Amino acid sequence: QVQLLESGGGLVQAGDSLRLSCAASGRTVRSYAMGWFRQAPVKEREFVAAINWSGSTTDYTDSVKGRLTISRDNAKKTVDLQMNSLNSEDTAVYYCAAARTGWGTRPPSDYDYWGQGTQVTVSS
Repeated sequence: QVQLLESGGGLVQAGDSLRLSCAASGRTVRSYAMGWFRQAPVKEREFVAAINWSGSTTDYTDSVKGRLTISRDNAKKTVDLQMNSLNSEDTAVYYCAAARTGWGTRPPSDYDYWGQGTQVTVSS
């Protein structure tokens, strides 16, 4: 069983930075791919970024490339999302997810475990 707990959300102004963190529990989580998703009001949950089990490969949705960076520390079993140059379109609940596949993947249905989410609000 894997449990995920996100932290680091909050209210910031446009142009600010924020760092989200996801703490994972579970003996095998180091072999899982990890992803970040977000869901804005009245919108579907969307892929943001993913990282493979070793951290050697990352993937980003186009709208966040160059602004957001995903990273992981397998010794600490954490996955971070560094968010720079935030804008109002980044406002959403951000979810951490884990996939048994080990390889970064985009569809939410590929992920087996989800955190409860952390709210990010960007004021313009």
